[in-house]
Amino acid sequence: MSYEFKGNTNFTLGVELELQLVDAETYALSNSVQQMLKRVPEEFADSVKPEFIQSYCELNTGVCQNITEVEEDLTAKLAWANRTAEELGVKIVWAGSHPFSQWKDQVISPGERYAWLMDTMQYVARRLVCFGLHVHVGVDTGDKAIQMCDRLLRHLPTLLALSSNSPLWCGVNTGMMSYRSKIMEALPTAGLPYTLRNWSEYVWMANHLIETNFLHSIREIWWDVRPHHLFGTVELRIMDMPLSLRHTLGLVALCQSLVAAISENIDRGAYLYDCHPMIAKQNKWHAARYGMQATFVDPDTMKAMSAVDVARNLIERVSEQAERLGCLKELQYLNDILEHGTGADRQCEIFERTRDSREVARFLATQAQPAVV
Repeated sequence: MSYEFKGNTNFTLGVELELQLVDAETYALSNSVQQMLKRVPEEFADSVKPEFIQSYCELNTGVCQNITEVEEDLTAKLAWANRTAEELGVKIVWAGSHPFSQWKDQVISPGERYAWLMDTMQYVARRLVCFGLHVHVGVDTGDKAIQMCDRLLRHLPTLLALSSNSPLWCGVNTGMMSYRSKIMEALPTAGLPYTLRNWSEYVWMANHLIETNFLHSIREIWWDVRPHHLFGTVELRIMDMPLSLRHTLGLVALCQSLVAAISENIDRGAYLYDCHPMIAKQNKWHAARYGMQATFVDPDTMKAMSAVDVARNLIERVSEQAERLGCLKELQYLNDILEHGTGADRQCEIFERTRDSREVARFLATQAQPAVV
């Protein structure tokens, strides 16, 4: 099958939020997305979606030209989601995993694709009760999208560390700041992307996997960053669902600015300086294990650096692009994470103090309001 990459001339944005639905009294996951879907207004019909498990509620933006449009889009949809959830006796939670609900208690959504996923992946799929932030950034050609995935490899652990927000699983502190990333890696086509030469090789690979019955469709390539031909984007998928809209906007600004900076280097013909896949894997493990307390290896110098210093350097490096794109203010929202910790840090602090995973879920539910002031 031929896949035409519908490129973008601007660094357009699309954001997907995988949000948790929890019971307003017990804070346990609530399999109530179908009731939410019945109440979706026509204006949001294409933006509120189910996911594999019925305790998910996915909110998507439209195609946005800048971060201001992203904030306006999400603020309106989140206001509807919070209001509707309240009417149903449900609350919205932002996190990469639920602090105490059991994966075996969750109900799978109806649909052919989810039935195929369950039949093919079995318990690997059954355990996919985890929630992420996906950010699409427009690029102009399929070949550039492939180059972009390769050059983003070194930055993926930083994005994971900044977004880390899934330390608890089934009532237990896992010792990981992003346990979600380990759950996702159990899927056969998840994890760090492979190095490819061009768009043609990616199309060949996708067709091969489908023709040999390894995949159902190209949508089952679940890399931490992947090209998306229908949207003409690179889709950054490595991130946990952050703690709040403010953190989310900071990460969206970083993704857009980073893609713009790399795109400029590609257009100038800059040499492709590789990050060795083992270094990327090492750094990703440290990001998942320690979050912003991680130590990374700099792919250029091969010397150890703190994740905080790496993140600060990256934010500074892309500030010029952020200012040009109009998202410098939002990029600075990440200072809250650098100074006060990630969602995972805050969850761990509450759990350590209270020894009660329900108190952690209660705290997460208080962070779901759309205000970013």
